[in-house]
Amino acid sequence: MLSALLAAASAAPAAATAAAAAKPTSIPITLPANLFDTTPHSPLATHAPWLTHTFAGLFVVLGVMLVALLALQTTKQEGLSGTIGGRVESSTRRLGLDAQIARLTQGVAIAFAFVGLLVSLSGI
Repeated sequence: MLSALLAAASAAPAAATAAAAAKPTSIPITLPANLFDTTPHSPLATHAPWLTHTFAGLFVVLGVMLVALLALQTTKQEGLSGTIGGRVESSTRRLGLDAQIARLTQGVAIAFAFVGLLVSLSGI
């Protein structure tokens, strides 16, 4: 009895396959037009792509400058010799190199954040 069931089960798909092969059906498959759409979608990116790419380039340059300036800065900790001996700074002198680098780093960081906001709003 089991062999008869197996024979009937194996014969049914063969008949269905032959019927499906005899009736050709061709349904055209169409892909959506915007599957790989890389065109800009914001108005600024549509009408002034040179500006959005300038923002992106400026963002990269400011990022590299920020990393370099942060690497140039010295640490504020001077260890035991700075604690015991202290350091005398006059308020009438010009800024030292460390203070100039710190001020430049602050400016670059603010510009980096501002240009990052512009890049995100430009839609690229």
